[in-house]
Amino acid sequence: SFSEYLVSGKLFDHFKHKSVEKKINNLKGHTIICGFGRNGKQAVSKLKNYQKDYVIIEQDKEIIERLDLEGVLNVEGDSTTDDVLLRAGIKKAANLITALPSDADNLFVVLSARQLNKDCKIISRASKESSYSKLKIAGADNVIMPDKLGGEHMASLVVTPDVIEFVDRLTIEGETTANLEEIAVDDLPKKYLNKTILDLDLRRKTGCTVIGYKNPNKDYLINPEADSVLLEGTHLIVLGRPEQIKKLRDLF
Repeated sequence: SFSEYLVSGKLFDHFKHKSVEKKINNLKGHTIICGFGRNGKQAVSKLKNYQKDYVIIEQDKEIIERLDLEGVLNVEGDSTTDDVLLRAGIKKAANLITALPSDADNLFVVLSARQLNKDCKIISRASKESSYSKLKIAGADNVIMPDKLGGEHMASLVVTPDVIEFVDRLTIEGETTANLEEIAVDDLPKKYLNKTILDLDLRRKTGCTVIGYKNPNKDYLINPEADSVLLEGTHLIVLGRPEQIKKLRDLF
């Protein structure tokens, strides 16, 4: 019986699953990606560029085998079930991206994930307009409709071509190619808390410009005033060339 267990590869699978389980248990603040299709792959590519930890949930055995060969952390199973989400570390995850082809499945994932982790940021894909409000009610922080975005983008290239081309060149690809950076005020040195954007003096110190301000109520202010106060829980959106963004990260 033991020889059969050994030859069938079940022993190897057992140790592999134990090793993966241990690695996932050690993660904190990671991102869970449900579905490794086109959108899932794009999400992974972006997270890789920013050296963020992630775990993929996928049902397709061929994809799982490929991920295993590449050394990518993954959980095989149905992401609409609580058990699979728990194995992927939903309790300690900071974000969840559900990019399944079915809106109904995405809805189930959002409902389950929100119940298991109240603080997790949930981003869901949607195909139909009617699914948007349902996913938001279920607990999704953001709902993305890839087909709609594509059509709007193409129309914008007709209406405001130069503006769109300029925005397209503002990359947030990775550590060394970014033009945009998000700064959480809570992560800044404590001396800047309750000071103003002017007190940060980013333009002189790094060459970067503050182009956005997100207040604790999650409202965005475009091109904020220099006297805007850096309150706890606020965020700044900063624009600069890659070398300026790098200088910003090094200083702050």
